[in-house]
Amino acid sequence: MATPIGNLGDISQRALEVLGTADLIICEDTRVSKRLLEHYNISKTLFSYHQHSDSSAVSKILQKVPGDGVLVYVTDAGTPGISDPGGKLVADLYAKLEEQLQVIPIPGPSALLAALSVSGFPTDSFLFLGFIPHKKGRQTILKKIQASDITVICFESVHRIEKLLTEVQTIMPDRLIFVARELTKKFEKIYRGKPAQVVESLKNDKVKGEFVIVFSPVNFI
Repeated sequence: MATPIGNLGDISQRALEVLGTADLIICEDTRVSKRLLEHYNISKTLFSYHQHSDSSAVSKILQKVPGDGVLVYVTDAGTPGISDPGGKLVADLYAKLEEQLQVIPIPGPSALLAALSVSGFPTDSFLFLGFIPHKKGRQTILKKIQASDITVICFESVHRIEKLLTEVQTIMPDRLIFVARELTKKFEKIYRGKPAQVVESLKNDKVKGEFVIVFSPVNFI
């Protein structure tokens, strides 16, 4: 189930109704999800499932709810299954329950789509790369972006955004890029231009939060 990426007002009425009926809410960080639930006066049992959870976690989850129970999985922010452990959780549940499992998506906020929708770049097809590798395979990915004839999107953290954009400036200095930080939050800001322009703008701002980077196609004008 999708949850707000910053602005709590972005949650849907349907999402609130589903949270209210849950037998168990599975989340990445119970502290983060607890704040969301408290804001809407919802009291439910939380179970942490994150990237380091092993296969025994699914068995523990199933022990906590009846056979016809309602499990709700939420990430810290945004739509589950997009660069988070949600995909693996669903796959493991399908493997254990098969036809007994009914998975229902509750759509809502997504930093990926929010940034893409205001980038001004073609959206009829695009490539999403999640977080670019820190070391192994990094240069291969950057060259793939450089040669791409469709829009490319990735995520980056505040700790590595400067490094990424500096590399982009070197490899593809004339590429038009769009960078969004802290979408829907108090310090939301977007940057659009060639890499050198965006790097300079970021240096003049107090950089914080998470980033979405959108690369225009190689021949985009």
